[in-house]
Amino acid sequence: MATATVTDLYPTRGTTEVTVPRKDPVIWGSPDTPGPIPTADLQAYERDGFLAVDQLITPDEVEVYRRELDRLVTDPAIRADERSIVEPKSKEIRSVFEVHRISQLFADLVRDERVVGRARQILGSDVYVHQSRINVKPGFGASGFYWHSDFETWHAEDGLPNMRTVSVSIALTENLDTNGGLMIMPGSHRTFLGCAGETPKDNYKKSLQMQDAGTPSDEALTALAGEHGIRLFTGSAGSATWFDCNCMHGSGDNITPFPRSNVFIVFNSVENTAVDPFAAPVRRPDFIGARDFTPVR
Repeated sequence: MATATVTDLYPTRGTTEVTVPRKDPVIWGSPDTPGPIPTADLQAYERDGFLAVDQLITPDEVEVYRRELDRLVTDPAIRADERSIVEPKSKEIRSVFEVHRISQLFADLVRDERVVGRARQILGSDVYVHQSRINVKPGFGASGFYWHSDFETWHAEDGLPNMRTVSVSIALTENLDTNGGLMIMPGSHRTFLGCAGETPKDNYKKSLQMQDAGTPSDEALTALAGEHGIRLFTGSAGSATWFDCNCMHGSGDNITPFPRSNVFIVFNSVENTAVDPFAAPVRRPDFIGARDFTPVR
């Protein structure tokens, strides 16, 4: 259960599904908070819950990071590490977590002002890395992620009290409209959907391969999609999508020959550090939900 002094603003994993209006700001910084995001883009992020950047990193940088990704997923020691998650069917590596601690190159990317500067600007404070990973979605059958709100999981299982967290997905391969790209319901970040059903112990071992606990009902998803629509993100390698922690999002399977790989970084405010899980028997391992709140410098 959550620490007694922390109010649970977003109940979830109960006997029934519930909807709660967002109680937190979307943009925590003031208009004069310095950073690389123009005012108009910040306003669009506040409205839609996401911000797409056509070229966050250069083509030369893409090649460097892609070589590093390939090195990591082919390293037997990395595969044997508990931070690597494999596809249930193909047994290929699907994700490698805590990649900013495994790789100096990705550690440097986290500290890049183009990346962390946007996080500070949105969240209005210093930030730390709640989670990082590389995602590998090879062609011919890599499975997707079902619709979910990240905050619902991070609140329930990691103990993040408030919606003061932002994610960035940086494309290391081209994101096509056919190879399992990211889909978001614009504006869905303003409504919290508390899912029904208790959290099993060690739920992360299953949910990182296929979402189960924390999955919205078909009826709730139909209502959200009817109200907000669905946006599919495409773009060249080097593009990036920033999105609010409470956006309803997901991705389909990749049955094309064209891989889709990205680096995914979650920044949380140092003023929103994790407490005990709000709806799980135990918290997830540190490599999934960090307990080191040291600001990114």
